[in-house]
Amino acid sequence: MINIIKHRKIPFIISGLLFVSSVVLLLVLGLKPGIDFTGGSLIEVTFTGERPNIIQVEEALTPLDFGSLLLQPSDDDAMIIKLRFVSEDEHQMVLSALRDNFETEEDKVLEDRVDTIGPAISSHLRERAMYAAIAVVLAIVFYVAYAFRKVSRPVKSWKYGLSAIVALIHDVTITMGVFAILGKVLGVEVDIAFVVALLTIMGYSVNDTIVVFDRVRENLIKDGSENFARTVNRGVNETFVRSINTSLTTLTVLIALFLFGGDSIRYFSLALIIGIAFGTYSSIFLASPILVVWEEWGKRKA
Repeated sequence: MINIIKHRKIPFIISGLLFVSSVVLLLVLGLKPGIDFTGGSLIEVTFTGERPNIIQVEEALTPLDFGSLLLQPSDDDAMIIKLRFVSEDEHQMVLSALRDNFETEEDKVLEDRVDTIGPAISSHLRERAMYAAIAVVLAIVFYVAYAFRKVSRPVKSWKYGLSAIVALIHDVTITMGVFAILGKVLGVEVDIAFVVALLTIMGYSVNDTIVVFDRVRENLIKDGSENFARTVNRGVNETFVRSINTSLTTLTVLIALFLFGGDSIRYFSLALIIGIAFGTYSSIFLASPILVVWEEWGKRKA
């Protein structure tokens, strides 16, 4: 049996360094926002013949050097293109590039609409993303506190929720820190898909943590709380293999998407890879040891 609790200072130091470094990166570099948050232009076109895939459209528009492109299939024959604010001349360049690459004597590229994503809309998206994150955090605390209400000794049930939140914030912040570096070095932008990835990471991280906590709860009910650290350590060890296997299965799929899924989902997949990897780590080496820290603090106060 691995004595994770006894050696908890090591992962605490590692996590502390990674977390602080990520916060500094976010404060100094920041995330590079995409057009979902900065505003831009939206062009929707219909292909009368077979609609090209996202990768083909990206390859047709990349030489125009308009920066980040967000492509979204619509209906069975249309494609929505989101990009930075473009002038009328640049708008016509987009249409010409599509027609040069995909039009034939029989198949045409028809423009359905051109819209502008203004600052007000992008500001609204930022607000909703923030509200969604806050709602997730509060829901987790209340749910975990309720689920563990019958286990109040030696650690109050709501502290299980706070421990899960600490691990969650750790996972999300490190993921954001990595993307701050990617934004500076490679120009990677964050958009609504990145927000979705962060919310998914939150859910996965909490799910993995609750699995470990649930085993700890079962052991507390069965064996009592006289040696809380040993009980927690046993619960972590009993779920260790399950957590690793589940994460490896998920990561295998995500790595395949990152390598072969195309540019449109590459960084979405990368965000999930980073977050889920650290989510597995934090549920084992961070969240559970924090419970023991809560218990030790309670003893000192007593």
